[in-house]
Amino acid sequence: MIKTVVLKTIDDVLHILSEQEKIDSIDRYRNSFLYRGMPNASWHIETSLLRKCKHKQKELEPIILRNFTKYAVNEDPELEKSVWRQMIVGRHHGLPTRLLDWSRSPLIGLHFATADTKLESLDKRDGLVWRIDMEELHKLLPLKYQQPMQQLKSFMMPIDVLDTITGSLKQYDDDMGNSAMVVVEPPSISNRIINQYSYFSLVPTEMTDIEGFLDKYTDNTVKYVIPKEIRWRVRDMLDQLNVNERIVYPGLDGLSMWLERRYYVKDGE
Repeated sequence: MIKTVVLKTIDDVLHILSEQEKIDSIDRYRNSFLYRGMPNASWHIETSLLRKCKHKQKELEPIILRNFTKYAVNEDPELEKSVWRQMIVGRHHGLPTRLLDWSRSPLIGLHFATADTKLESLDKRDGLVWRIDMEELHKLLPLKYQQPMQQLKSFMMPIDVLDTITGSLKQYDDDMGNSAMVVVEPPSISNRIINQYSYFSLVPTEMTDIEGFLDKYTDNTVKYVIPKEIRWRVRDMLDQLNVNERIVYPGLDGLSMWLERRYYVKDGE
């Protein structure tokens, strides 16, 4: 079931940062949550592959990956060895894929919920942060996917381990149906992935309604709504905490995006 929580005040927002529970066996505080920020609360969760290729995603996906690898292999010779690496590297560079971006950091989720490309809309529409529980998703997986991660004592799967289970898109889709998906830990191919504390969920092509899946099969999924009235307040708080485009997108592009927003003048000011 999806629980919707409206964050009406800045104190409500700060609650997201302290969702850890004490684990007595290690005397530390941890959680198994991932976060995904969206700048428009009316948007639905969908992969870029489904959004771009629609009902032909299953047919076009292997063609897209094959052509990407053909032209990109000189940049990364490892691409030919793993379809999952092809997806991750391709997604990093804007390729339509079945991957959904998540972060272990709620601050990164809040950043993307308040980093509207149309700054004049920041106080005109609500933002959104999704929270999912990797432990819940792990329990939905077929045993042949669960067991290697249990040996690693992890709820997320490195792609080299996934390669040992299956390197086939069809086999993965057959294994998952529309009732499970793997969360993968991407290789650290860039500082952007590192700084965003990135993870990806591999959405099977049969799962065309991701929110319906989360509502039916999970109990800990939360949809945090950030009302338009406090989005600028949250944005300014994140800037003070050094969570901004300059950090999220290392390099001159991110620096320019950060400066553009930092010196944006609101209407009437």
